[in-house]
Amino acid sequence: MRSSSSILFFFFFFFRRKYQSFFLVQTPSKPDRQTPTISVAMISLTELDDDTVRSMSIGAVFSDFGGKINSVDFHRKDDLLVTASEDDSVRLYDIASAKLLKTTYHKKHGTDRICFTHHPSSVICSSVYHLDSTGESLRYLSLYDNRCLRYFKGHKDKVVSLCMSPINDSFMSSSLDHSIRIWDLRVNACQGILHLRGRPTVAYDQQGLVFAVAMEGGAIKLFDSRSYDKGPFDTFLVGGDTAEVCDIKFSNDGKSMLLTTTSNNIYVLDAYGGDKRCGFSLEPSPSTNIEATFTPDGQYVVSGSGDGTLHAWNINMQNEAQ
Repeated sequence: MRSSSSILFFFFFFFRRKYQSFFLVQTPSKPDRQTPTISVAMISLTELDDDTVRSMSIGAVFSDFGGKINSVDFHRKDDLLVTASEDDSVRLYDIASAKLLKTTYHKKHGTDRICFTHHPSSVICSSVYHLDSTGESLRYLSLYDNRCLRYFKGHKDKVVSLCMSPINDSFMSSSLDHSIRIWDLRVNACQGILHLRGRPTVAYDQQGLVFAVAMEGGAIKLFDSRSYDKGPFDTFLVGGDTAEVCDIKFSNDGKSMLLTTTSNNIYVLDAYGGDKRCGFSLEPSPSTNIEATFTPDGQYVVSGSGDGTLHAWNINMQNEAQ
């Protein structure tokens, strides 16, 4: 994994004092060296417009770490952000006050993919080192007292996707070992496994009733999370692009899905029928997968690019707003 200097920026939007959305951007000190990584947190939900998106400005800057940030996640309810970095650290931020709250180090296993559990002081983090020897691919961590609460063994290769159920203690992970595993925070053992082709990527919808799996060849499979063992209840293809999907997300209203591929393309699909609503292309980002995201109202897509710039597209108008 390539190292490069980066800084965290908070971007703030204000819409008639009713809307407040936080954008976190990891951006390099030299824009041509690394793609920004984007994620979004929501306080209240009101529709954005192009003027509001264009008015984006920097609200806070964090430069305490100059290396690569592997992944970020916002807590679903609290104003918290967590990051996992290539220096084997986990950092916790208060996004309301724009303060770094805590830094913990995990030198034995490293830190790669990360996501919050329902508790604001606990996270799930994937390992970087010793996967072959220990099999401890995932860890349930307490940031309050820097303890590992539980190890989850199973994956034999890098975890590339990690998501927490919004309704219970279940979570899912996908790996380069061509499997998706379903876990429960309360139990060490894997609760279910799906063997798939290629580099699978997984995401829950906002109600936790459905999860989507993106596979090689542009195939998207939808599963009922309560009866996934019966197989997918729907399957559709992203026509014209057979590249692997490196990230998949549902919009907050559950109506759309967002796919980012290894060929630097972004697609917005209808979550019910799989129809392609729109697509956007980005500058290549060597050795770094691009991850896009929806704005909280689901009307815009935001992404970094290989040239170090931040882009925002209006989904309905299918044009770039920023």
